[in-house]
Amino acid sequence: MIESKPSKRIQCKECSAGVMNLQLITYFTWLGDELITVPNFPAWICDVCGRREYDQKARTWLTVLLNPESGEKDKRKRMPPAAQKPHGPRPATD
Repeated sequence: MIESKPSKRIQCKECSAGVMNLQLITYFTWLGDELITVPNFPAWICDVCGRREYDQKARTWLTVLLNPESGEKDKRKRMPPAAQKPHGPRPATD
């Protein structure tokens, strides 16, 4: 999931003095009342001020995994099957 380090240095947007380095960290997030921890999560971290910018691909992947509707069948309302017509001749009506 982690791509190779870029050839140029990325300056920190927060302090402008530091350089952002790609590191694997433990990511923490809340899902309802539960604290979720994700080990080995990629993040860009400033070597001076500690600012963190999380890898966008990894965040998207995590969002899909933590989505409560992920993996469930389509919940759209479906129309019931059409009523079956009775077989055979219809009764005569006057």
